[in-house]
Amino acid sequence: MIIKKLAVGPLMANCFIIGCEKTREAVVIDPGDEEDRILDALEDMKVKFIINTHGHFDHVGGNKKLKEATGAPVLIHSLDAPMLNTLSSDAAIFGLSIENSPPADQMLEDGDTISFGTVNLEVIHTPGHSPGGIALYADGNLFAGDTLFAGSIGRSDLPGGDYNTLISSIKNKLYGLDDDIIVFPGHGPETTIGHEKKNNPFTR
Repeated sequence: MIIKKLAVGPLMANCFIIGCEKTREAVVIDPGDEEDRILDALEDMKVKFIINTHGHFDHVGGNKKLKEATGAPVLIHSLDAPMLNTLSSDAAIFGLSIENSPPADQMLEDGDTISFGTVNLEVIHTPGHSPGGIALYADGNLFAGDTLFAGSIGRSDLPGGDYNTLISSIKNKLYGLDDDIIVFPGHGPETTIGHEKKNNPFTR
């Protein structure tokens, strides 16, 4: 499995390209900005899906241009799908200009599997940062969106966020995974499930 990480946009959100080595099919997770960099990083891989871990503008701001360039459908959890229509006004609060995303082509739910090439991503619904936040798991790797960070957790003070729900998602959904699983957060460096269980000050 190919994994490429790009920190994009003014908020340095992590965008991930996950590819199948055999078929060169790929998905792009959270294309928040800098679509040209993302397209260059794909090299010869063909994008099968654009996946949003949640609907905040710094993670979905590149949906429109990336879909236009690749023709790939946009996937997001049903509870965050309405947020794709309000990116422009949401970003304006931060003094940024972002085009609204096209509507979702497919709604994701907990337990769904997203398949491309020989790779299968399992959808884990992790609300708390946003109502429809998800993590994606495959082959010892967890793409956690803004639910869990190295030494921290996602914000819960934004519209639709809830602190107790977020902590429950982490403890009941993510901490049940194996300790050696690598966590790729939506911002910042990688960590592991085991390290966060022992050291994360928000969940100890």
